[in-house]
Amino acid sequence: MKLEDEGTEARFIERLRAHDERAFNELVRMYERRVFVLVHRMLGRRDEAEDLSQEVFVQVFKAIGQFRGESKLSTWIFRIAVNLCKNRTLYLSRRRTRGESELESLADRDAMDGAKGATVAAIERPDELVSGKQLEAIVARAIAAMEPDFREVLVLRDVEDLSYEEIADIVGVKEGTVKSRIHRARAQLKEAIERALGERVA
Repeated sequence: MKLEDEGTEARFIERLRAHDERAFNELVRMYERRVFVLVHRMLGRRDEAEDLSQEVFVQVFKAIGQFRGESKLSTWIFRIAVNLCKNRTLYLSRRRTRGESELESLADRDAMDGAKGATVAAIERPDELVSGKQLEAIVARAIAAMEPDFREVLVLRDVEDLSYEEIADIVGVKEGTVKSRIHRARAQLKEAIERALGERVA
């Protein structure tokens, strides 16, 4: 099912508000992959991403009655996902050990078994210049190490390919701020790749 126009989406939302189980199952089928990729990139951990992705849909189901239709349904779902990721990241950061954080330590393992996931389409696409698990691990580490404000806009733009307007709506800042954060996040990612590879990325 595709929500190709406002009328179709409005009817679908009414079914969700009526707690139509088939509509909810359709919603999960439509968005589960995109939500998982977003959450996985935000958290850097496959196990956490699997759990939190399910929680996103639980929260969507609980809160659908509060959805006013002021944004697209997908934008609202991503906003819930991003907010849950922020809360989870804060929780994980409190569990830092004297060594590297859980967020960073498992990014490598995830990346090495999971070049299966979507690769961030970054920074004039530097990650297209080098292939394989090594780069995937470098990218995963770099994203996991970013401040959440930069990580979320980079993922929403370069993984989800959302517009600046949609991202601004999701994270609750102005479009200019979104563009600035994306620019800085891409610069950070490019620098991390160069540092890890020991060479400049065009």
